[in-house]
Formats: sequence, C-alpha cells, structure tokens
Amino acid sequence: MAALLPDGSQFDTRQYDAKMTELLSVSADGQDFFTSYDEVCDTFDAMGLQEKLLRGIYAYGFEKPSAIQQRGIVPFCKGLDVIQQAQSGTGKTATFCSGILQQLDYDLVQCQALVLAPTRELAQQIEKVMRALGDYLGARVHACVGGTSVREDQRILLNGVHVVVGTPGRVFDMLQRHSLRPDYLKMFVLDEADEMLSRGFKDQIYEIFQMLPSKIQVGVFSATMPPEALEITRKFMNKPVRILVKRDELTLEGIKQFYVNVDKEEWKFETLCDLYESLAITQSVIFVNTRRKVDWLTEKMQSRDHTVSATHGDMDQNTRDIVMREFRSGSSRVLITTDLLARGIDVQQVSLVINYDLPTQPENYLHRIGRSGRFGRKGVAINFVTGDDERMLSDIQRFYNVVVEELPNNIADLL
Repeated sequence: MAALLPDGSQFDTRQYDAKMTELLSVSADGQDFFTSYDEVCDTFDAMGLQEKLLRGIYAYGFEKPSAIQQRGIVPFCKGLDVIQQAQSGTGKTATFCSGILQQLDYDLVQCQALVLAPTRELAQQIEKVMRALGDYLGARVHACVGGTSVREDQRILLNGVHVVVGTPGRVFDMLQRHSLRPDYLKMFVLDEADEMLSRGFKDQIYEIFQMLPSKIQVGVFSATMPPEALEITRKFMNKPVRILVKRDELTLEGIKQFYVNVDKEEWKFETLCDLYESLAITQSVIFVNTRRKVDWLTEKMQSRDHTVSATHGDMDQNTRDIVMREFRSGSSRVLITTDLLARGIDVQQVSLVINYDLPTQPENYLHRIGRSGRFGRKGVAINFVTGDDERMLSDIQRFYNVVVEELPNNIADLL
C-alpha cells in the first residue's frame, strides 16, 4: 500500500495509518485512550446471557460464537464503551444486537437503544437480526430509513419501541420532530463507522450525538479505523475498550464456486436430489444452519434412498466420533452438518461442498468450503440461493474478493 510523493519517493499508507492510530490513541494528558479487552468466551452459554436471549441466538442458527462475538458481546453487556474493529461479515451485527438485547428493560416500552448504519439495506438487515435474536424477549424494533413514509415512522414510534435502527438522515429528522425521544436512550451504536464517514455523514452524526443523553453507552463498529473515526471515539466515548479481530489466513484457492438460484426455500430439496441423481459424487458435505434442519434433511434424503450421515452439536461426542469415522472410511458418502463442525472436517476425499443454507456469517463460508480444496485436490462448492440470500451472497463475494458464478450444465466434468 504505497503511494508516490511529488518527489517520486514512496509513502507507505499502512505505516501512516498505524502512526495516526498510535497518536490518536493517546489522550491529552498522556494516558492511553483505549484499553484492550482480551477476555474470550468460547461459548454463548458462558457469557451470562438471559435464557430467552440464548434461545433466540440458537434458534437463529448460531452454534459457536465467531471471534468478534467471543470477545465483543461480554464487554458490551457490561455497559462498557467499545470500539470493535473487524472485517464486515465476521458477526459484528449479532455482537451488538446481543449486547443491546441483554440490557433492555422490556417493561419500559420506550426507545432505549439507537443503532446507526450507512445504508437502508444494512439498517433493515440489522433490524431483521435484532428481531430474530430478540424474538423470545418480545423486543420491539423499528427501522427508520429514508424512502419510507415519515408518517408511518411517527405512528410506530408514538406507539413505543425498544430499539431504533436507522440511517442518519431519517433518524435526525425523527429526533428533530420529537417523534424519536432521546430521554430513555442508554445505548448508541455506530455500525460501519468508516463507511459512514466516507459517505459524508460526519456532521449529521455529530448533530445526532449532541441530542443524546450525556451518559450514554457508545459502541463503534468498523472494519478500519481512519483518523476521523478515531476522532469520533475520542470526542464521545468514555474509557473505551478496543477489540481487534484479524482476518483469517485460510484460502479459497483451487475451489470452484457456483450458485444455484432456487428462488424459494421449498425448492431446495428437489434441486438437491436432482444434483445427486445426475452426479457420481465420491464424497460430499452438506451444510445447513440449524440442528433441527440437519435432522429434517437427513430424514428426507433417507426417504429417497440416499445413504447419509448426520452430525450436529446436540449429539454427544461419542456419537459424533462414530459418524465421522464412518464418513472418513467412505462407508457413508454424504455428511449433513452445521457450522459448529465446519472447522473440524478434514476429509481428504471431499470433492463437493453444498451450502444448502448460506452461512449466517461470511467468515463461516471459508471454514465450510476451505477444506474441499485441501491436499492439492480440486474442489467444488455449490451454494443454494433464495431471493432472501442475495445480499449474503454479495457480502461473501465482497468479503473474499471472489466471483461466484451460476452453476453450468457440465458440472459432472468438474468433479
């Protein structure tokens, strides 16, 4: 990352960013502005979360927290100001959603948390995740975004919500109209802060901050920390802890990746059967997002006379070991599983991975399909994509800088 200076010499932008970060992380009196936070929780159960929130997390399909979730949920739940730096798609959304949902007072139907996002699509995506995780808690969440009815927003806010997720323009408008009242706000999250600033929302974010209670908990989530983002953290945060998660070093080289447009969830099963009937597959792994779906799909496949094995987190270790032994020996050709075991499937013969469900986090995509191309063998990954999955597929492509093409007719030649 070097740029040329007018005199022809090189200027390393990475060194500059690192230096700026160092300079800005020291406060005026010489004390470090950030403290780092290193506690890691390997499971959601170890985080001290409410039972109903845990139910929401598991029902959504999460089994094991991602790196940012292992480090980031607990300090947010403790009410600390947090700066969390990780690539988009590493599970940041569920990190702050869990932190917010854990701390809400559900008897008080007033807006207690405000989340700002740079785009309408992202705000609506966050709202969806927040609702799903908060399903058993009865969380009332509303997305305030441009391009929708102002009157409808006002009506919903008047009736009372616990959380507002929105874009800066509409949120500022609602605060100015007093439709969104800041009196009970205790948490404020800035998602994709770097993206927000590069889109020119800086002044609006500052104006929104001025209208919030002074003792509000602040969370800033960002893939990079440009100087303007650090400036925001210095101005509005109180002794923030900083959590930094580096990108995984695995690779997708040698793996051909395709998608099949299945349109609707209910068409996936027939598509899967068609695939297996037209291919002579040595061994394959099929990923789905929930334990319940593993059992359901296993039963459906067996009813069509396919020999399949299944494994997920509800099975005891002994059973899982037997299943994996069968699969490794080749006596079972198809393994149906969840993300929990994605990192542990080192099977040489796997030439095909099928994402029956796309992963809920882009980082898990790598752990699922990264194994099929190991040992110098070629591998193929096929992703089933419904209308609801298009955003996730484009997130995955952006995250890994890959192009996933539509499945060609001559797929048999590739395996």
